[in-house]
This record gives sequence, C-alpha cells and structure tokens, in this order.
Amino acid sequence: MTALVIDGHPNPDSLTASLARRYAEAHGDATVLAVRDLAFDPNLRLGYQGEQQPEPDIARAQELIAAADHVVIAAPVWWGSIPAVLKGFIDRTFLPGWAFRYRKGGLVTGLLAGRSARVIITTDSPMWYLQLVGDTTVRHVRGRVLRFSGFARVTATRFGPVRGSSPAQRSAWLEKVATIAASDATAAQKKLARQR
Repeated sequence: MTALVIDGHPNPDSLTASLARRYAEAHGDATVLAVRDLAFDPNLRLGYQGEQQPEPDIARAQELIAAADHVVIAAPVWWGSIPAVLKGFIDRTFLPGWAFRYRKGGLVTGLLAGRSARVIITTDSPMWYLQLVGDTTVRHVRGRVLRFSGFARVTATRFGPVRGSSPAQRSAWLEKVATIAASDATAAQKKLARQR
C-alpha cells in the first residue's frame, strides 16, 4: 500500500513535522509532502465560480493523492482549526470535479473513494477540553474534507497537550506514531491479500 503523508505545519522543526516524518519512515511505503515547501497561491480567488489554473506543485499534489491508497494529514490545532497554509492547500487541491462531484438535489459523490486516511493532530488543549468544546479540527479534516471526498475509513490520532510536554513525552509520541504507521501498513497488506 502506498501512503502519502501531508505535513500541514509551516515549521519544519515542529512536533507535527517530526510526527509526519516518523510515520512515513515507519510505514515503509510512504511519501511526505510538506505543504510549506510548495509554491502555490493559497487563495481560491474565484471560489467555485471560475477556474484557477493549478500551479505545478498543486498538480503534483493531486497526482500523489490520486496514486495513494492511504492519505495522512498531520496538522496542529490553531484557533480550533488548521494553519492557513494547509487550509489554502485543501482549497486549491480538493476541488469539485476532482475530489467530489455534485449530484442532483445537492448531494455529493466523493471521487477519491477506495482510500483510507488518518488525521494526526497536535494540540495544546487537554483531551477533556476537546471533549467539552468539540474537536473541531478533526471534525473538519476528517468529515468535511476526507469523508466528503470519498475516503471511507478515516481515523484520527491526537497528541497533546504539546505545551509543557517533556522531551521524554515527545519521544514517546514519536514511537507511538511509528507503531500506528506500522499497524496501518500491516492492515493494508492484509486487506490486499484478501482481495487477491
């Protein structure tokens, strides 16, 4: 199974970026796409009212997503959402006609069906707080982007609170994400074997 890990943090030295790299290493068949390294206009200038030509990096990102069996989006929680650069990437990449299609009556068909996904979130909020106010970032990326686009099985993994975490805690999180990646790869291999 090929996996694509989309690193949505602007800082390459962040915990989120480290988790994305560690997941890819442990998975064994994964590519990391760091959104911060792409050259593109994050603004969908005409909304869905006109066509905005994709830059080469956006076209390449669409190719990588289309070729992947499993897509991972790693992002921090900022103001209950995701960083602007990742939001812009999603706006420019997951477009109607490519990621989804409107049907009669306003219903949607996800065009990226047949893939699985994982959302890796880092947060400063304690888990009890997210349960109290709602896990808006996971709900947005998992439900409104990935499932909307046809991904069937989308799991979420949260790490936090990051603020005040010790080096030992961060190291444990990196090992946990490696275990998760290996498990995802094994599950995909078993599924592939059953399909043969």
